[in-house]
Formats: sequence, C-alpha cells, structure tokens
Amino acid sequence: MTDHGFTDSTFAESGRAEALRERYRTTLGAVPPAVEDRLRVAQAFGRLATEEAFTALRHVVLADSPLGGRVQQLVHFGQLLALGRAEPARIHARGALHAGAGIAELIGVAETALITAGTPAYALGIEIVVELLPEQGARAGRPVVPAAGPGAGVQETSVP
Repeated sequence: MTDHGFTDSTFAESGRAEALRERYRTTLGAVPPAVEDRLRVAQAFGRLATEEAFTALRHVVLADSPLGGRVQQLVHFGQLLALGRAEPARIHARGALHAGAGIAELIGVAETALITAGTPAYALGIEIVVELLPEQGARAGRPVVPAAGPGAGVQETSVP
C-alpha cells in the first residue's frame, strides 16, 4: 500500500483501463460516456477482465475486418439507425468521419435506412448529419453542400 491508500494493483488496473480507453480513441476519436461508465463499474467491482475480453473481441471484429475502418463505421451507423439507437448511432457517425468517411456517405446510409427501416431511421440519420455539419456554415445561415464525389466532406458555399 502506498502513502495515499492506493495499492500497486490499483495503479495496474488504472493502466489497464487507460489502455482500453486508448483503443476507443483510436477507433472513434474519443471515449464514449457509456464506455467510461462501464470501465468505472468494472474497476470498482474487479471485473476489468470482462471489458478487456470485450474490447479484444471488438478489435478483432471491427479493426481487423476486411471492410476496413471507414466502411465498418458506416455499417455500424446504419445498423444503429435501423435499431433506433440514437446515441450509439451518433458515436459511430463521428467514428465514420474520424475514419475518413464524408457527410455524403452518412447521408447515403440514412437514405438506405429509409428503405430498410423506414422513416424513423431516416429521420434519425438526417438529424445526426445535421448535428455534424460544420457549425460556422449553419450559424451564418449559408447552406452547406457536399463536395463532389463519394466520400467527400462538406464545403461551405454562398448561394447568391
């Protein structure tokens, strides 16, 4: 036990949890709040091994996927739209952008969700896209239009 009441195992678990957080940062660009909650509970109850096993499986399925990171995140986004899972869909939409997808691709996924899961899935997808549009264009009242080509990002354009 150290002078501050922490054991060596406390520091070891903290390092293990930080390694898991880094995996999420690499994949998504950030650690989702729900993951932070799971890690906190796992550490408090000595169940960090469960999170490590889950994260290892997630890495094999997602990061080592033949689809690649960008497509994998887009697939996640679409599946979560179809399930109506708003917060996880937001996380994976941002993850798709982090992996190199463009706003036009997110719109395409939302449109596909319209066919496979109906208007609620499409509306959720477009709601998320709107949240991700560059704020400076939205605040200035200028339309934000997609650049040409699949996977292109967005660019601000003044319309006369």
